[in-house]
Amino acid sequence: MKGRMILLDHIGGTEAACMLVDGKLDDLLIDTNDAPRPGAIFRAICDRPIKGQGGMMLRLPDSETAFLRHGKGLRPGQPMLVQVTGYADGGKATPVTDRVLFKSRYAIVTPGKPGMNISRQITDDDTRDALLAIAHAAFDSPHGLILRSSCDGADADEIADDIAAMTALADAILDDAEGNQPEALTEGDGPHAMAWREWHRAAQVVTEPGCFEDHGVLDQIGDLGRALVPLGEANMYVEPTRALVAVDVNTGNDTSPAAALKANLAACRALPRALRLRGLGGQITVDFVSISKAHRKQVEQSLRAAFKADPVETSLVGWTPMGLFELQRKREKRPLSAAMLSDI
Repeated sequence: MKGRMILLDHIGGTEAACMLVDGKLDDLLIDTNDAPRPGAIFRAICDRPIKGQGGMMLRLPDSETAFLRHGKGLRPGQPMLVQVTGYADGGKATPVTDRVLFKSRYAIVTPGKPGMNISRQITDDDTRDALLAIAHAAFDSPHGLILRSSCDGADADEIADDIAAMTALADAILDDAEGNQPEALTEGDGPHAMAWREWHRAAQVVTEPGCFEDHGVLDQIGDLGRALVPLGEANMYVEPTRALVAVDVNTGNDTSPAAALKANLAACRALPRALRLRGLGGQITVDFVSISKAHRKQVEQSLRAAFKADPVETSLVGWTPMGLFELQRKREKRPLSAAMLSDI
């Protein structure tokens, strides 16, 4: 089927959502029951500073721990609001931030950061003026407000309702910040809610049970258990290790310079999707097919363009002396584990 489609279903009893583009799996969200969701808000208790790093270890409910990167000025025993920013790596503490945001489909409320802003992706002046009028009428708060790109073309009443709901939630959570025990204040959005929030441009939404199987999604997810990613005549292997994600690009039988450049550019275009669907983040090291230094800039430009359209924050670090290319990617998703794949 042509176009963009959201499917909401379950895998092995676990809530899941996927995005299809022209029938091809483009994004995937699978819930987890053994770790806090990104976006969840906690009242945490400061535990101990991490010397040399400037961070602070925090206590969460159920004897869980969190790590706040910037803990200057905090003291042990102090309560504070924190928000989960991603999944912990290899049994480490849950990463959190003290810059709590309240994010929905159309609006982001930012406590402690007053001001009103509109997404830069909305460039039409008349549209921006109309959205500002909606915001001024609906928002009366000391918090800050950001109107997201999804507001472009959206119903004015829905935008106003979203602003009001996020403002009320922010006020309620902030009122509950004090206390001497850690407590979960919000759970964060599950895959179905995340799909509604983030994938607003899909043309069709399918929610009936079994829709993953009906649309061939389970087979596509099953293929993600393989490291091999076909690139036409070339291919690449995407393999997570304990320390990093290793990506190896190959030309196949053609070893000419033109084939090397073609394979590398194809890998650049395919890499964001390959990492996104597998839920991989952290340090990414790419072993491109050997090319001249003159062609490296072209490869880097292709990588930059590919990741610009990807929703997960990714920094292009650059080339190493050994000719590898390094990236740093935020861990917003849980890696698609072999155990989960075996349940499909």
